[in-house]
Amino acid sequence: MTRVGRPPQDPARQVERAHRILDAAAELIGRWGYDKTTIDDVARQAGVAKGTIYLHWRTRDALFAALLRRERVWMLEEMRRSGPTTPRELFAGIAAGLLRRPLLKAALVGDSEVLGKLVREKRHGPGAMNLGEAFDAYYAELTASGAARDLSGDHVLVIGSIMYGFLTVPWLLPGGPPPEDRLAALLADMIERAIGTGRALPQDAVRAVERATLDYLDTIADVAQRKLADSLSPSRSV
Repeated sequence: MTRVGRPPQDPARQVERAHRILDAAAELIGRWGYDKTTIDDVARQAGVAKGTIYLHWRTRDALFAALLRRERVWMLEEMRRSGPTTPRELFAGIAAGLLRRPLLKAALVGDSEVLGKLVREKRHGPGAMNLGEAFDAYYAELTASGAARDLSGDHVLVIGSIMYGFLTVPWLLPGGPPPEDRLAALLADMIERAIGTGRALPQDAVRAVERATLDYLDTIADVAQRKLADSLSPSRSV
């Protein structure tokens, strides 16, 4: 006989139940905010026993981390479907994707109404926008093709500073930020100006940049998917 609170043994059913719990958590956090959302609330909304949630995630913070991972996966899958072929399209897509998803946006701009103590403790922030370990190799390919300048290893600092600045500072300015699509376009334009060589590329270099961009996106999407899968497993979640 299956014990109360124990997830089903079939892996597919475990994953389905984990997503149902995350769906419930996302709805409640969006409605009430993180501070007012309890594990009891999530269990009732998802139609599961409280103990089932703890078998997937040991703490409420771990559950929320899994929720952010899922949002990141969905964002990257959406970008894959759009098929960016240049650095400009890539960074515009990342920025627009982060701003369109309420939880990722809240983590990015430090929205205390949504994230509550997670913002006060600074446990979640622009890290939701991490470019990943594969970025160095991607930038090297851009440099080799003539699409990007050699920044002597400071490429992550330059690009990260532009992204964090454009995606966090506008909320602190009088009048607030411009529309999200406009903000994403301005960010992409500034990155292109910062790293671009200003030279027209031959067709073979254009194709190399396209392949490198799509390969980089595939890589970070696959890494995000693996991290999400690990966080949904009762035997692996922390």
